[in-house]
Amino acid sequence: MIGKTVLALLAAAGLLAIGWLLLGAMVAPVGRGSVYAVVPASGDGERLEQDLAGLRWLRKGGMARFTVVITDCGLSEQGRRLAALLAGRDGGTILCAIEDLPACLGGEKQV
Repeated sequence: MIGKTVLALLAAAGLLAIGWLLLGAMVAPVGRGSVYAVVPASGDGERLEQDLAGLRWLRKGGMARFTVVITDCGLSEQGRRLAALLAGRDGGTILCAIEDLPACLGGEKQV
């Protein structure tokens, strides 16, 4: 009896998880066309890695499709190296100076 109850609970949890994924796929803000996530970065880029990890999680899970633009809003030399490393690690991420942001968003320039 206990085994059947546990099995029924696991089956219900599995169906709930499948339903959650299907609903998420239907209502998720999946980008179509030119969608950008602009991440302003300054100083040593203290929160940059965490911000990019969250955006990468959205893309990896199929919840959204977009290009991440790390915008240099006064990065130090160490921060610029970190931003370049993070942008190079992920193909859908570019590094752009704040003055070049319109060109980066227009697809004319990728730094």
